[in-house]
Amino acid sequence: ASGATLRFAGVTANGTLDTESFESLLGPKTRLVAMCHVSNVLGCVNPIEWVAERAHAVGAKLLVDACQSVPHMPVDVQKLGADWLVASSHKMCGPTGIGFLWGRAEVLRASPPFLGGGEMINEVSLETSTYNDIPHKFEAGTPAYAEAVALGAACDYLSTLGMDKIAEREHALTEHLWRSVRELPGIATYGPTPAEQPNRASLVCFTVEGCHANDLATLVDQERGVAMRSGHHCTQPLHKQLGIPASARLSAYFYNTFEEIDVAVGALKDAINLVRGDPSTDEAFALDPAMAAALADL
Repeated sequence: ASGATLRFAGVTANGTLDTESFESLLGPKTRLVAMCHVSNVLGCVNPIEWVAERAHAVGAKLLVDACQSVPHMPVDVQKLGADWLVASSHKMCGPTGIGFLWGRAEVLRASPPFLGGGEMINEVSLETSTYNDIPHKFEAGTPAYAEAVALGAACDYLSTLGMDKIAEREHALTEHLWRSVRELPGIATYGPTPAEQPNRASLVCFTVEGCHANDLATLVDQERGVAMRSGHHCTQPLHKQLGIPASARLSAYFYNTFEEIDVAVGALKDAINLVRGDPSTDEAFALDPAMAAALADL
């Protein structure tokens, strides 16, 4: 909006929300608070219920990015106090290219449509138009039918498994993942530990002394078939605050096993040793000539 000022709340040393910083930003002119429920980098769970109370106390609305929480734990939008909540299909066993927006009915009805097209119109004349009721008002044009059906099937599947059971399973995997990764030499992890925040997300974000995250991710992927993310994870400002150029991230979902975590950490250990020039790991990775040449130039 014209004239709007964008402000950012800080985080504590372990990556959790700095509540004092957040409260200092609120005032009578605050209109919207936007916050992730769970960080896709640090794995911390933000106190959304508390945030909602503070935001609503000054008349602001709350938008919650729940892409990293809805697939992993029970989420009650009414209890959270959100005005809007969004999530993405591809993180919850569904297809890419689709997600969903939940909103309070009174808030959605008061919001103008952002896109014009079929189905969102009620009546049209040459001079004026009126819009359909929600949700049709925000679903202009031809929907992504296949993706919507697949997302519905994914939601049914997760519901059948039970979000409580999924969360319980992931908590056990998270403890094993963190313990295993932190045993590696030269590792620096980011975000609260499972001991500090037991309900944290099932991922570990880290850097390794003497190794670039991209090199490690390439090695474990191409040589061991382990999917490990590297880079900024769409959070360049956070990485700047952490004082690191990039990070690596290993994530677990309910379908992963403890044995798979051991394989992933073992591959990471070999990759670290190889990048550091340990000759004993030369046979651990069957490197193709191009990759071997690239590593030699590091």
